[in-house]
Amino acid sequence: MLGGIGYFYGQSKIAYPHVSPHEGHDNYIAYWPAELYTAVPSRPFFPRGFLWDEGFHQLLIWRWDLRISLDIVGHWLDLMNIDGWIPREQILGSEARSKVPEEFIPQYPSNGNPPTLFLVIRDLLNGIERNIFTDVESRDVTSFLERAFIRLEAWLQWFNITQSGKQKGSYYWHGRDNKTTRELNPKTLSSGLDDYPRASHPNEDERHVDLRCWMLLAANCMQSISKFFKNGDIPGKEYASTVKLLSDFELLNEMHLDPTSGAYFDFGNHTEQVRLSWKEVRGENHHLKRELVREALERPKLRLVPHIGYVSLFPFMGKIIPPDSWILEKQLDLISNGSILWTNYGLRSLAKTSSVYMKRNTEHDPPYWRGPIWMNMNYLVLSALHHYSQVDGPYRERAKQIYSDLRSNLIRNVVQNYNQTGFLWEQYDQRKGKGKGARLFTGWTALVLLIMGEAYT
Repeated sequence: MLGGIGYFYGQSKIAYPHVSPHEGHDNYIAYWPAELYTAVPSRPFFPRGFLWDEGFHQLLIWRWDLRISLDIVGHWLDLMNIDGWIPREQILGSEARSKVPEEFIPQYPSNGNPPTLFLVIRDLLNGIERNIFTDVESRDVTSFLERAFIRLEAWLQWFNITQSGKQKGSYYWHGRDNKTTRELNPKTLSSGLDDYPRASHPNEDERHVDLRCWMLLAANCMQSISKFFKNGDIPGKEYASTVKLLSDFELLNEMHLDPTSGAYFDFGNHTEQVRLSWKEVRGENHHLKRELVREALERPKLRLVPHIGYVSLFPFMGKIIPPDSWILEKQLDLISNGSILWTNYGLRSLAKTSSVYMKRNTEHDPPYWRGPIWMNMNYLVLSALHHYSQVDGPYRERAKQIYSDLRSNLIRNVVQNYNQTGFLWEQYDQRKGKGKGARLFTGWTALVLLIMGEAYT
């Protein structure tokens, strides 16, 4: 992880306002010349800054060198524009640009990325509260939070303005293609979970449960910072109403819970009757060619999107579910069921029962978040299991046992792959545990060290 920290300088390409990512990539303007000090997911494969990866990186790095971590977070916040938007990928300089297909270089000001930097900020606030820092470190953290407050506030406001849904307290990731004829399920790149299945027909009625949970994390942090500085220079802005709204358990269940399965789902315009079929289509110069084309066999309707996977676990990972709730027992059932999420190597990203489990999204896009095991999400699940195993409730012992088994499976598999190949991997196969994707992926896969040390956010 430390070897992946680097300094980059250059200008991002920003798409013109109101230009869709699906309308070509020639219309862009240059962001201001900027510097970025950051950890990267993989130096040879992804030598650039990824906003949502960075929050996970810093969970490890701040424990090694607090000042470097604060410096990195500060660099990211300094890339914020006047609206409070941060480009989610920082493709700065020729090295970084050489690794990215041209169509993916422009960044879209309408699209966000999970605000995972708040994971680090929550850690730092907890550290001050528990007195784990030296006096000098505490002053460094408080000084940083005081200077960063206005940017963090603008960032949260950007999400509230641009990513809010039709129903109060709902949110959805912008940037999905509602006109695609090529993708089995239109990707949600802004969520960080790429091809994880959402509503089959994107529209403004969508509600994404993961984004709602990210927003609660952000609002909680802002409320804590406001309280911390209530007698200082930071205005004591009231975040309690936002926290109260987003932590309303009954409202969360009304929007996203399927009582039968006890699983949380997205909501949107959806049908399960979608497939990719080979068709003859007319291409350039009017030549016919065979392509995989999407077809819907029935009209979609507004409903919960019935795919169990990482997104379904966000209220659990956010520790929002009361420890005595029957829903917690259902969550533990889903996690520990080998026919759904459980494997001997970690939790798979999408249940075997999903209609798109391990299915390609296009002719050229193999499954990515549709089955393989990812360390960042497993880390958050372990953090929640550890929490529920420590608090009083009827499911405490069961959470403790699942925690122990999952932790052992993850550590054993990562270490075994490392001994066999010499690498940490981007993801791991859910059937045999074999490392997949980019090797030398010393980004969030390095969270295995925190799992070993039982150091959770």
